[in-house]
Amino acid sequence: MAQTGTGKTAAFGLPLIDRIDTSERCTQALVLAPTRELGQQIAKQLKIFSGNIPKLKVLPVYGGEPIHKQISALKKVPQIIIATPGRLIDLLKRKAVKLERVEYVVLDEADEMLNMGFIEDINKILSYTPDEKLTWLFSATMPKGVRKIVDEYMDDPMEVKINSKNRVNVDIEHLYTIVKRSDKPEALMRFINVSPNMRSVVFCRTKRDTQDLAEILLKKKYKADALHGDLSQKQRDRVMGRFRDNDLQVLVATDVAARGIDVSDLTHVFHFLLPDDDAYYTHRAGRTARAGKKGKSIAFISNRDHYKIRRLEKELRIVFRPLQIPKASDVQKIRLENWSKNLLEIKGEKSIDPKIIKKVNKIFEDLTKEQLIKKLIANELSAVEGDSSRDINQEQDTRGRGGGGDRKKRDYGRGRKGGGGNRKRGKGGKDSFKKRDDRKGKSKSKSKKGGKSSKWSKKR
Repeated sequence: MAQTGTGKTAAFGLPLIDRIDTSERCTQALVLAPTRELGQQIAKQLKIFSGNIPKLKVLPVYGGEPIHKQISALKKVPQIIIATPGRLIDLLKRKAVKLERVEYVVLDEADEMLNMGFIEDINKILSYTPDEKLTWLFSATMPKGVRKIVDEYMDDPMEVKINSKNRVNVDIEHLYTIVKRSDKPEALMRFINVSPNMRSVVFCRTKRDTQDLAEILLKKKYKADALHGDLSQKQRDRVMGRFRDNDLQVLVATDVAARGIDVSDLTHVFHFLLPDDDAYYTHRAGRTARAGKKGKSIAFISNRDHYKIRRLEKELRIVFRPLQIPKASDVQKIRLENWSKNLLEIKGEKSIDPKIIKKVNKIFEDLTKEQLIKKLIANELSAVEGDSSRDINQEQDTRGRGGGGDRKKRDYGRGRKGGGGNRKRGKGGKDSFKKRDDRKGKSKSKSKKGGKSSKWSKKR
């Protein structure tokens, strides 16, 4: 059990390669991964690890690619197969893959496979493998569903886990900024503008939010793109290829799609909404500060979300610092400074046709140098105008919903000169609190009925 970025692929990949008998023409190891991106990443790493073993064949198989190509590749009998559960079951049904001589099965990101509802697929796949195989399970967290997999498929296993006090990379700086939902795209653009060398992943909860935000950034001429489950494999590969090649500055992704993103120079991770599961925060933040580098994890929250920040601090033993969204004047200043430096670094003046220079000089002949510079600056600043002139920072509400903080600060808007007064919070005064209490009562009554059952129990 270890969080993302701590080297789980090497932890199973190196000993796995060491145990493979390249003289045997059969599949000896199977690695199951929840997503195509993670499967590709594992295959890439194993090929690097086995670079000096020419007879060792590693093959990834996953959905979104033509199955007939994978069937052809399987005829060469790779010793190690990395697969997503759905595609492997398709191949088993077609009798294109044989697992009866598999000696090692690796379940990577087991908690995520459970969350994605793959437990029945795992049961089916493992029924094709020998009983006497060795099973290795790797997971960032160990919920009850994963424990059930351990109990069912592993015989007296040894558990290895990192020190719980060091679950989050110490090279990550954790920050939060208070902003309205409608101002979040503007806030993100300001952070990008003041950090021109930023490379970041922005996490959204839904595919639609992911796509919408990417389109907003693209319209504003930012180098951005979306990564989510509705994209075809070809589209996903294109997006990830551009991101790895540094052709994209910002990747907007869902949690599931981001599994397998392995880029060592990410400077920032943004959370448009904080996840409900603490483990997901660890996974998200762990995309930055890899390979010994520093990184920032910035959460966009409302005043209602302070309890989530406190919970993460307590559970993950980290400290969040408040962060102000850059003001419009700061954005303009830094943007113009970078723009000016980039102009000075442009080369190739000698190769410009003199006729073109003469023509342009004719167009601008009525302008003074100062007038021309002003027009150039105005053109550059037009990209950050619009709503960006507003201060979109929200004043921190120190009342701290859910308890905590100084009692005087949690006075809920009572009259400062003494006395009670309505507890107004936006519209509704006392009534709005009553409605909220009613909702709390309903949610409590629902939970008493039995709550949600785990995906494992539903599937079983």
